[in-house]
Amino acid sequence: MEENIQTAAQEQPATTVKYTANDFKKGQPRWCPGCGDHAFLNSFQKAMAEIGVPPYETVVISGIGCSSRLPYYVNAYAMQTIHGRAAAIATGAKIANPELTIWQVSGDGDALAIGGNHFIHAMRRNVNLNMILLNNRIYGLTKGQYSPTSPRGFVSKSSPYGTVEDPFRPAELCFGARGKFFARTVATDGSHTIRMLKAAHNHKGAAVCEILQNCIIFNNGIHESVYTQGGRKKNAIYLEHGKPLVFGENNEFGLVQEGFGLKVVEIGKNGYTIDDVLIHDAHCEDDTLQLKLAMMDTEKGFPVALGVIRDVEGPCYDEEVNKQIEEVKQQKKYHTFEELLETNDIWEVKE
Repeated sequence: MEENIQTAAQEQPATTVKYTANDFKKGQPRWCPGCGDHAFLNSFQKAMAEIGVPPYETVVISGIGCSSRLPYYVNAYAMQTIHGRAAAIATGAKIANPELTIWQVSGDGDALAIGGNHFIHAMRRNVNLNMILLNNRIYGLTKGQYSPTSPRGFVSKSSPYGTVEDPFRPAELCFGARGKFFARTVATDGSHTIRMLKAAHNHKGAAVCEILQNCIIFNNGIHESVYTQGGRKKNAIYLEHGKPLVFGENNEFGLVQEGFGLKVVEIGKNGYTIDDVLIHDAHCEDDTLQLKLAMMDTEKGFPVALGVIRDVEGPCYDEEVNKQIEEVKQQKKYHTFEELLETNDIWEVKE
């Protein structure tokens, strides 16, 4: 009888917990009304529910800045670290406990200025982290100084006559650091942001998601061309692996190759057909075309690329480190500190 009960229990399917966004909500967000952080947090909590990793297996780690307050508002293990060190802390956490799902959240100042070194090395090492870069091209928490992504000539409290330097372009930095995954979305595009976060989670390795958002107080309108649904229809191109690179309100425009560069054409005119339009390949090891797509901007007559721009496989640092530790353990005669002490000669000192 007991054996039959055990057999029946074993045959029962495992119960799958269904999470909702409310399961990941915590506290009352303290951001300015209209800040892009509100929209992103909402999408982030919805994405976490759809991904289905329990809160007790999820860690959110940030640095310092407006966006870096996000861990306070997520029901999960969380830590707000010191300025620029989110990637370093996240790397250590992932190596110590590879089973955890870790989200690293930073602003453009936190990640690319004081944290720039940690940012590029986390990508170079390909640590299995979900790295969220909230880019409003300004220092908001410290009240309006220009950041590493502010454009040349940008007037701010720390550059009253305009900056005299060129900015970092996050995609270019990521690709230059041999990054394996880069996606871009807009904070106000909730459904697309959720898809990008899920894609980042499904990628094995360092996954960078650039979130374009406005700072309503100090840099409002910086991403205005794509911040509304209407603006995105005119000025953005949504990339999908294996799909033609078309855009426009009626997909009337496409991207074709011209020499070593790209060219915008109107499909059906001047001899161009849909067959001339390039196909997006996010999984191509050669990142030449992916980088060209990532660097497009409206000032040069191109649409802003949104979506998964690059998604290729590679060895993960955290897995390789733990694998190496296990291999070394097998070669050693000792596995604990006590065994180490007893491995070599031992002298006993008596009075």
